[in-house]
Amino acid sequence: MRFIDGFLNKITMYRLVLYYLVFLLLAASALSTFGIMPFTPLTLLFSTFVLLVTCLAVNALFAHVFKVQTNVESAYITALILALLIDPPQAANLFSNFGFLFWAAAFAMASKYIIAIKGKHIFNPAALAVAATGIAVGQFASWWVGSASMLAFVAVGGFLVIRKVQRVDAVMSFFIASLTTIVALSFTTINPFSAIYRIALDSPLIFFAAVMLTEPLTMPPTKPRQVLYAAIVGLAFAPQVHLGSFYFSPETALLLGNLISYFISPKGKYVMTLVKKEQVAEGVYHFTFAPDKKISFRPGQYLEWTLGHEKPDTRGNRRYFTIASSPTEDTVMLGVKFYDQPSSFKRTLKALNPGDTIMASQLAGGFVLPKDPKKKLVFIAGGIGITPFRSMLKYLADNNERRSITLIYSSVSMQEVAYYDIFREAAEKSGVNTVFTFTDKTKVDPSWTGHTGYVNAAMLAQVVPDFKERTFYVSGPHTLIDACRDVFSGMGIPRSQIKTDFFPGLA
Repeated sequence: MRFIDGFLNKITMYRLVLYYLVFLLLAASALSTFGIMPFTPLTLLFSTFVLLVTCLAVNALFAHVFKVQTNVESAYITALILALLIDPPQAANLFSNFGFLFWAAAFAMASKYIIAIKGKHIFNPAALAVAATGIAVGQFASWWVGSASMLAFVAVGGFLVIRKVQRVDAVMSFFIASLTTIVALSFTTINPFSAIYRIALDSPLIFFAAVMLTEPLTMPPTKPRQVLYAAIVGLAFAPQVHLGSFYFSPETALLLGNLISYFISPKGKYVMTLVKKEQVAEGVYHFTFAPDKKISFRPGQYLEWTLGHEKPDTRGNRRYFTIASSPTEDTVMLGVKFYDQPSSFKRTLKALNPGDTIMASQLAGGFVLPKDPKKKLVFIAGGIGITPFRSMLKYLADNNERRSITLIYSSVSMQEVAYYDIFREAAEKSGVNTVFTFTDKTKVDPSWTGHTGYVNAAMLAQVVPDFKERTFYVSGPHTLIDACRDVFSGMGIPRSQIKTDFFPGLA
């Protein structure tokens, strides 16, 4: 499993989904050459081509009209999803459903710009497109990807996507709600086990959960709301569910959930204007932005940042970054670590000058301070994982709020430590104790008498002897988080006392 996680850590969520969709289309094309699928490789290629060209063209057009940064990756993903939902035409008449393909793709991309409030689109574009075209032209998506022939391919890739986005709780909530509803409503007419077998083997259940349900742009930002959202969608997903003569389909079930999610989620897109950038540690730059409108957030939350640039590499033009500033500050700050051979996104970010802009949206994250100020806490930061703690400590200091917190900051060397000033202020105003440990002993100053090496059980027991009474917050590289989990397990610290920082598309 560590090997799988290592692979997932090297790829963004969006790029993983894109590769997954391509993999499914290639698998379907291969199966169709043997007559296993009800279409030919040529007709599948034709429908995919029409959807791709239309999505890219419409996306570019609306981005130009609305004067916003175009997101090519999003257009690719939407087109490929539609290609997996809409039946390819018959070989005898390639243009038989050209109108359906064209309007579905056009409506999907246009909806991102038109059916949006304060810059936030409400509905999953692919689901909205197939529902709208079904009503308008009387042609409906078959969701052919959810066939028994495709199940193995869908399941393998779906597992990777769900593991990457860490939405297991929401997906399980969806599965339980949908399967329970299906069994309950079919109990008097069909064997319940037969109903479950059919829905699992020959339906879009797994693809729907992995790709459609977990889309971060239309999903609530916090875990409890995500679980509730998934359960509501699962209840409506069952094919027997109806309101009068209206029967829910996978797309309408998702649209219902999207609507509920919109009302319980933060909203808005923000134009961030760079005010200042400065190097605050070795390889670490601090960016200060002025937002075009006030952002209400909790310390420790994150935003999705979109930075258009020429020839983006395989990691695309979107990133999730934790907000390093406190809600008590007027500007929005980022702390970013730059390594050798950075991505095209980071190269462009580093090249920004004061006055340049970047787009931010999708405020989310549950890695926040507990509401009970009496809870004892341990913060463990690795490298640039210090940014959510910078936000929390500044917030506490500005409010003169004292809490029992020990911060353990693990860094390669003293030169890579950022935000010393915040630690001093938090110690004076909030009573926060900061402990440093440096992992590269060859770079440690001979006069250093503090900790060296990686965080381990002995260090924790020494620094926080009452560790069993504390809640642990861990933020940093996946290797640090995995190592800390092993240490906690050996010390008998229950999972309920452990919170790890996560946001989709981290790698």
